[in-house]
Amino acid sequence: MNDAWVALEPGADPAGRITALRRAHEAYLTAGRLEHSVRSVVAESWRRSARARVCPESAPGVELDGDALTAYREEHPLARVMPLVRELTGAYASDGEHLVAVCDAQGRLLWVEGPPATRDRAGLMNFVPGARWAETVAGTNAPGTAITVDRPVQVFAAEHFLRPVQPWTCAAAPIHDPVSGRVLGAVDITGGDRLAHPHSLAFVGAVARAAESQLQLLGPRPDPDSLQLCALGRDEALLVTGGRKIRLSRRHSEILVLLAHRPEGIGGGELLIELYEDEAVTPVTLRAELHRLRALLAPGLLGSRPYRLAGRVDADFGTVARRLASGTVTGALSAYAGPLLPASQAPGVVRLRRRLTDQLRAALVSRGDPGLLADWAYSPWGEDDLPVWRALASVLPGAQRPPALARVRELDGWQGSSPSRIAGPDRW
Repeated sequence: MNDAWVALEPGADPAGRITALRRAHEAYLTAGRLEHSVRSVVAESWRRSARARVCPESAPGVELDGDALTAYREEHPLARVMPLVRELTGAYASDGEHLVAVCDAQGRLLWVEGPPATRDRAGLMNFVPGARWAETVAGTNAPGTAITVDRPVQVFAAEHFLRPVQPWTCAAAPIHDPVSGRVLGAVDITGGDRLAHPHSLAFVGAVARAAESQLQLLGPRPDPDSLQLCALGRDEALLVTGGRKIRLSRRHSEILVLLAHRPEGIGGGELLIELYEDEAVTPVTLRAELHRLRALLAPGLLGSRPYRLAGRVDADFGTVARRLASGTVTGALSAYAGPLLPASQAPGVVRLRRRLTDQLRAALVSRGDPGLLADWAYSPWGEDDLPVWRALASVLPGAQRPPALARVRELDGWQGSSPSRIAGPDRW
């Protein structure tokens, strides 16, 4: 196969490929053996699905409906580009009896549109607005896997991890925030075997890029006096100033995070303590780093005596903290793209990271909302978070509780020892 991201090579027999994939799927579920016929992107997704204890006979659960779904959709950034998505995909969906779906960054379907008969058939597997199709709960599928690997993906027939989904084929591409670059969600086309074609993969990729361009056009004009700092879920922060995007080094990232947290400024001696674990580091080293940072920024942005940032600073971790302080837990979680500079060992950054994580975790556990707890538990930073998994297991409906309880038992067993990952499919 020439392109590992395309499900069928030109001239391939779909029926024969489906038969081979069903055998491979069964071999993996029963023996943990991966056949050569399974594409690498699918094999890796099957492994992740098994580690997440996804049951291959299950269907994704619906987490949002009614007024809650309506309110969430209206506030979501992708609502602004839905007219464009409909314009670009409408004829494609109606002519081919396909569905067009748009999900959020947690894999929740927000819009599912297409011919009524096709929607009705898809509804039998809960491919409906409000259902979560993240890979960690729905196994291998185009929207969930596209978000996980952050690139366009095509999933054909029995490549799906869930058996009820295997009659379908889908292609999806992630949509990114044009400023921060973080994933906002994905656009997906779902239908029959004819979608297993390079054109469908290229098409959803083009729709996603058009949506990103539209978001950029609809965004506010850059304020030359403002700074946007994106440091959540990144080892190296992104600074946007005057329309310029600057990817910072790790040390410069740490400096700007600390200065953004202290808008009143911070003295050189205190900044040295906040940045360096090694007490032998001299002020000369810090002054050299600040000199290099100042050269990257616009004139006048980095002040001294005390060190401070001039102008308004909009930091993503500050947004999360403000929303938590106002009691907007859903908004805080939607703005949380991951731990603050996760690789940083700077003492001041470590304290900020732990404080923000602890505050958000406590708010989620206190709220007790299954969807919000699942957003955290099934994220890369929450997969080993025992308190959240315990809270999730306590509030899930009975039919959805066993996987969460199994994860709680597994994490309980890891306490006091080094975690070991599951290598193959566990018992369902």
